[in-house]
Formats: sequence, C-alpha cells, structure tokens
Amino acid sequence: MTSSTRTADPWLDDDVIDSRAPRFNQTIVGIGSTIAVVTGWWPILLALALQLGIGLRFGRRYCLPCLAYFGLIQPRFGEGRIEDARAPRFANQIGFTVLSAASLAYVTGLTALGAGLGTLVAGLALLAATTGVCVGCELYRIGARFRGVRRRSLERIDLADLGGVDLGAGSGAGEIVVSFGHPLCTDCQAFEASARAAGQRVVSIDVRQRGELARKYGVAIVPTAVAVNADGTVTARLAG
Repeated sequence: MTSSTRTADPWLDDDVIDSRAPRFNQTIVGIGSTIAVVTGWWPILLALALQLGIGLRFGRRYCLPCLAYFGLIQPRFGEGRIEDARAPRFANQIGFTVLSAASLAYVTGLTALGAGLGTLVAGLALLAATTGVCVGCELYRIGARFRGVRRRSLERIDLADLGGVDLGAGSGAGEIVVSFGHPLCTDCQAFEASARAAGQRVVSIDVRQRGELARKYGVAIVPTAVAVNADGTVTARLAG
C-alpha cells in the first residue's frame, strides 16, 4: 500500500476525522480491556480511561493511539473516509466514563462490578473495531435527532439565510436541496454529487463557516439535507 495526500489535517481539522482512526482506537481499548479483565490487572483499565480523558480534554496530539495511527498507519495505508468527529468523540466520552467507573469499582473492592464494566467496554469496543458498529456513535445520532426536534423543528428555511437564492415561481420546479455539511466530509461530498447528478439544485451550507445557521436549524450531524420549495417550506428531509 502507498501513502496518499491528506485532505484533513488530523491535528487542526478536529471537527472531522478519518473514520479508520476511531476503529484503531477501539481496537486498542478492546484488547486492553480484555487483557485487564482476564488477568485481573485492572490498572490497564485506568490507563485506558486516562488516555481517553487526556485526548478528550487536550486534543489528539496528546492521545497515544491517535499519534500511532496518524503518525505511522495513515501515512502508509492512506486516508480513510472523512466523517463528522462528534459521534466518535461522544463514544469516547462514554468509554472514559465506564472505564473510570470500572477502575473505581476495582479500587473499592467491587471486583465483580469492575470486571462486568470492563467486559462491557471490551465487547462494545471490539464490536466497533471489527464490524464498524459503534453503539456510542449511534446513541449520539439518536440523541442528536431528539435534540434537533426539541430545539427546533426543521419545517422552514429562511431563504435570506441562503444568500438571496431565487427559487422562482411555481410548485416543484422551484425546489432546491439545502445541504448542511463540511467541506472535508466524504459523505457530504457524495450526497451533494449524487443530488446534482440527479438534476437537483443544491445550496451548500458549510457548518464550519456558518455555525450560526447550524445552531439556528438544529443541525447536530452532517450531512443534513432538506428539500425546500419556493417559500422556504421544507418538503422532505433527505439526509441527517
């Protein structure tokens, strides 16, 4: 395998991430947690919790698995699919919490509870690492949808927010697709390319540059896209 040029800087573009990086981190957490539970050497769980906590608090430069992936593996095998970093970050927060609780349980003599929590982390981390099914990420997405509904129902887009886009008169023909995304997000680019190939008119909103619009319309994950008619009414949710 040969290296390829990065589209996202792993240290500066921290609102997105190479999708392979979380799976590498989950492999480390899964294997480490398994060894800790099987051998009873619980300080491994504490070390894993500390690494997750340090990475969450201070950034990827201080996360040893991140340094290993972006410094050694990505340059050799190339960049994977770029995705929104918020879901895997939330999964790391869950992992940090459960690993910390497991360590505390061991310290206080609740060995069975500590082993149970450690086994839970090991199972979920290895599931994510081997299949790509990240339970913590899915919990984030479910919560994001509920938060979006609660804060603001996405029923109408103010056309003035789109920079004076003129949809013209008539029904249907004047519809456009409003796509909230990130310029480095692989899924965002693929969705917009597909929509344009299907003959749809797409207005892209870069949430990195237009964060106020993402907050206004309750956009918690990218890509989020809706079809909008000539008066700004949302007629269909297409993504997110």
